[in-house]
Amino acid sequence: MGIESALGEGYLTTRLDKLINWGRANAAWPMPMGLACCAIEMMAFAGPKYDVSRFGSEVFRFSPRQSDVMIVAGWTTYKMSHAIRRIWDQMPDPKWCIAMGACASTGGMHRCYGVVQGVDNFLPVDAYVSGCPPRPDAVIHALMKIQDKIKTEHSVLLDT
Repeated sequence: MGIESALGEGYLTTRLDKLINWGRANAAWPMPMGLACCAIEMMAFAGPKYDVSRFGSEVFRFSPRQSDVMIVAGWTTYKMSHAIRRIWDQMPDPKWCIAMGACASTGGMHRCYGVVQGVDNFLPVDAYVSGCPPRPDAVIHALMKIQDKIKTEHSVLLDT
């Protein structure tokens, strides 16, 4: 069965926001914030074994103005949280956040006054990755959840 017979007259129709969201979902560039031991697993996530390039996220950008997804990997001190928030504020909208690991999600085993008990205290987190350290395939799963979230957003304002 050829493409012409599948499409009938050769036309393919879709909604504009579906097309834009498909492009945005498959080109989510991460901004890595490797703060502790989870950063090693984040590097493995970007390596050839897990092939994150099939999701369009192989390009780690170290400039916040070129990033869509911030991956906070590891425990965060209150002193570092101000710098992370500044980088977050420099990222263009729309943007998403992944809290990678038990320490980024809840503070982990660091129950002390200098460690933030979860980055959701100062950032809006879209996906949480559990584990200490989390597996790279769990980070891919979180990226897929963010892609699903992007695909369901309305990207085009319609007059009603």
